[in-house]
Amino acid sequence: MRNHTRLSTFILLGLTDDRRLQVLMFIFLLVTYMLSVTGNLTIIFLNLVSSHLKSAMYFFLQNFSFLEISFSTVCIPRFLYNISTGDSTITYNACATQLFFLFLFGSTEFFLLAIMSYDRYVAICKPLHYVAIMNRRVCRRFVLFCWVGGLLNITPSLSLGLNLEFCDSNVIDHFLCDASPILKISCSDTWFLEQTVTACAVMTFIMTLVYVLLSYIFIIKTILKFLSVQQRKKAFSTCSSHMIVVSITCGSCIFTYFKPSAKEELDINKGVIVLTTSIAPMLNPFIYTLRNKQVKQALNDSIKRNAFLSRK
Repeated sequence: MRNHTRLSTFILLGLTDDRRLQVLMFIFLLVTYMLSVTGNLTIIFLNLVSSHLKSAMYFFLQNFSFLEISFSTVCIPRFLYNISTGDSTITYNACATQLFFLFLFGSTEFFLLAIMSYDRYVAICKPLHYVAIMNRRVCRRFVLFCWVGGLLNITPSLSLGLNLEFCDSNVIDHFLCDASPILKISCSDTWFLEQTVTACAVMTFIMTLVYVLLSYIFIIKTILKFLSVQQRKKAFSTCSSHMIVVSITCGSCIFTYFKPSAKEELDINKGVIVLTTSIAPMLNPFIYTLRNKQVKQALNDSIKRNAFLSRK
């Protein structure tokens, strides 16, 4: 983002000017952020210490939890600081950094969700070959692919964004540095950049969604061939958590970014992004934990172990 008039700071308008609502928002976001970090760190810890959680699925879940913590941390603490201090300014470099990591973590998360659907496909459709196909080396390469894919996906848009010029206004109509409000205050011609952002977002969304849908089509076809009702329930249960998370992520992405122009009102998008950066990362650990017997068993074992050690 080139600084035409040497602007060194931006002003974030936030969500509301009402001080009472700001206090409620602060408490709400603080609680959800702490629950999100605690829940996702718990999943990471359990994957590291539990012998029950050494399959590829839990390796990917561990990386997904790390992404959720990172995604929330990029957005929420800065907003909490703005509310608590009343200082709504953000430096040019901090804004660019926040935008970079916001896009990187979000894009990488989509690729990882697609890989997780492939993992479920192999587990259900090729159970005898699961350990051989989804070995640790392959899993590491898949995770590396997600990060590289996310970085390559955002590079064109961010490269063009560095050439943006800002004339008079430095007021960003948002609580964070997102693409749309930044494009709105730029005095450059943003049409090509908007199309590039949309093209990259649509391409990533469609590619990963098609991959997920194809995986689940084959999964459902395989499950329907099971003779035992108990087997069918167990197979659907192993996929249900992932399907819920995919639905939440894809739904929020559609509401947030798929719109005709960056010049339209951002009120709906602000609300959706609040939910995406606070509620969704908080819910995901509960979704995976409450619906997974092995994770619950690992959690119980960890609690009993700590209780036993504390008695000594």
